[in-house]
Amino acid sequence: MSLQPQEISPVPEETRRVAHAAFPKGNIYVRMRDEIGTIFDDPMFEPVFPARGQPADSPWRLALITVMQFVEGLSDRQAAEAVRGRIDWKYALSLELTNPGGDASVLCEFRSRLIEGGVGPALLETMLSRFKERGLLKARGQQRTDSTHVLAAIRTLNRLESVGETLRAALNSLATVAPDWLSSLVSPDWFERYATRIEEYRLPKGEVARIALGERIGADGHVLLAAVYEPSAPSWLRELPAIQALRLAWVHQYFVEDDAVRWRKAADLPPAGTRFDSPYDTDARYGNKRSTTWTGYKVHVTETCDADAPHLIVHVETTPAPVTDSDMTAPIHQALADKGLAPTTHLADAGYVDAELLVISQTKHSIELLGPVRPDVSWQAKENKGFDISAFVVDWEAGTVTCPMGQTSVDWTPTRDNWGNDTIHIGFHRKACAACPSRPLCTRAKSDPREITLRPRPLHEALQNVRAQQETDAWRDRYGKRAGIEGTLSQAVRAFGLRRCRYLGLAKTTLQHVFTAIAINVVRVDAWLTDRPIAKTRRSAFASLAPMAA
Repeated sequence: MSLQPQEISPVPEETRRVAHAAFPKGNIYVRMRDEIGTIFDDPMFEPVFPARGQPADSPWRLALITVMQFVEGLSDRQAAEAVRGRIDWKYALSLELTNPGGDASVLCEFRSRLIEGGVGPALLETMLSRFKERGLLKARGQQRTDSTHVLAAIRTLNRLESVGETLRAALNSLATVAPDWLSSLVSPDWFERYATRIEEYRLPKGEVARIALGERIGADGHVLLAAVYEPSAPSWLRELPAIQALRLAWVHQYFVEDDAVRWRKAADLPPAGTRFDSPYDTDARYGNKRSTTWTGYKVHVTETCDADAPHLIVHVETTPAPVTDSDMTAPIHQALADKGLAPTTHLADAGYVDAELLVISQTKHSIELLGPVRPDVSWQAKENKGFDISAFVVDWEAGTVTCPMGQTSVDWTPTRDNWGNDTIHIGFHRKACAACPSRPLCTRAKSDPREITLRPRPLHEALQNVRAQQETDAWRDRYGKRAGIEGTLSQAVRAFGLRRCRYLGLAKTTLQHVFTAIAINVVRVDAWLTDRPIAKTRRSAFASLAPMAA
């Protein structure tokens, strides 16, 4: 289908009359069309539609249908039925009341085009531009970010189920595209093992029997891979996604010893975050955050939080589950700067903050990264009765450090720690430390002098400054606004299904989260336009009895 030049049509007069009669007090989609317009326009979709060929359905309508689909949590079929039968949808889409709508499959094809053309993130940017034009969004305010886990749309598999399903998926793929080639290869016992889904209750009990089955599956998969990579086999078979998944899984789960395929012990496996559990979504990874473990992805949500404007999601980032929050701080700041929406103050939890990020955020983007830093873990700081690092005076120009008892360091050696970070090793004179009357407050070493490690000056000073500030009531009051992002994640999870993938793969899940963010913004702008207040944090009946609640 091709994209033909066209203007966004106005709402037909009959549709307008009937819609306003049906919704005299307004409706979220009627207000959206009246106040914001259509949000999208066709030219932004030119990269994903050819200039020639059969005319396509208007892309701006398909995008808006998808947004409304996410607002209400509808399937493609339900969304197509809503276009056919609902007045408010026809009003928002500028359709005649008699318009029959289209087939639900068009929405799936439209999403595929968005993914192939990489247009997904531009949809949120376009919405934000509309909001900026109408004064609903401004840069250089306050924003806050947090992440939550996202469960992949696959069933959880143990190792034995995983390798069995991976081989079965490869066999099904080959049976579809090269049935004659596959029939000449397999033996009758393969049908007994792989014709039906591999499930735990069908697997043998006992470690010895399970290892034997695992190695039997491994040998079968090895035979299949060897046949696929034979020079006489069609070369395109190797490019099948199921074959690529099989090859990678066998590298992870097996090794060859004395011409036999052996099952790897758990200690010999690659890290869990680098392996996939299911061949049906090889992008999904194992993740853990504190006490939560899952297989899937992680989504980072950034929203505005100024009191005089609606709280809108300005950026959403989807990553594999093992990616840490701190790895995403700089990319989020860069993305916000590219949109012209970099905040003055960015509120984030400790996972997004470290000394280097505090400095880079300020120097590169003029963003104050406001969040707690890792406390000093030395015993002196923990017990609050010794000389921790804050008790030492650093002369950066002279390259010396003076201890609380007036002794000057004799060693200043730039080095790197185990994680590749630049550090400075500081050492004091052995005899001076040995004779110091305050030695028990400084070190517990029997004979060695006190040693400390510093980060480079900008990082050290930023770290010490935040450590001091975060103990004050003023800092806690400023940081208290970050807690609101928890409500946003709750709304996204409970009302918009953020935590469960609708589709398979990282690219499709990323697009899902973009549309989820757009849908939340539609609901929030409508609430702002109708003066609906933000809900207060709920308190249980018992908690409300506490004296401080009075």
